[in-house]
Amino acid sequence: MEKITLGPMPYMCVMPTLLVGANVKGKPNYMTAAWATVACMAPPMICVAINKVRNTAKGIDENKTFSLNVPSENQVVETDHCGLVSGVQEDKSGVFRSFYGILKTAPMAEECPVNIECRLFKSVECGSHLLYIGEVVEIHAARSCLTDGKPDIEKINPIVYAQMTYFGVGNQVEEAFSAGKKYTKK
Repeated sequence: MEKITLGPMPYMCVMPTLLVGANVKGKPNYMTAAWATVACMAPPMICVAINKVRNTAKGIDENKTFSLNVPSENQVVETDHCGLVSGVQEDKSGVFRSFYGILKTAPMAEECPVNIECRLFKSVECGSHLLYIGEVVEIHAARSCLTDGKPDIEKINPIVYAQMTYFGVGNQVEEAFSAGKKYTKK
């Protein structure tokens, strides 16, 4: 397979589409983000990269809490709206119904099937963005999106982001930690 060089860039083939929730001056604010991933298993931590000038970054710095909300495909319009509009220019507190959990200062979008409530562990300066690492204090999930007590990706129907486009999640290809057992040396 012929390869060509593309130059340095933060390329990931697909990324989760999430809503980052933070109280800004006492009001819930949501922004769309795709630059997020797991940071640690024990204790459970996740991270999200946010441009320093974003209103949401101010809210995280102010309260030391935030949420990551997993929208489903049927919320793509509202989710994209939260990425197009700054909380500085428009009050986005009414786009989703907010609820609060253990931390009391990390707003979560009730309409999203999964909400991850986080206490700020650390923020790391990374040039144009701050990498916010959050310790997960609780996962809130709609009962309708669970199978055997765990979030079910087919029921959640999350949005993924790639190539400036939102996609749904496709069909299961194989079982992780099992498919590789079929490998035979060449």
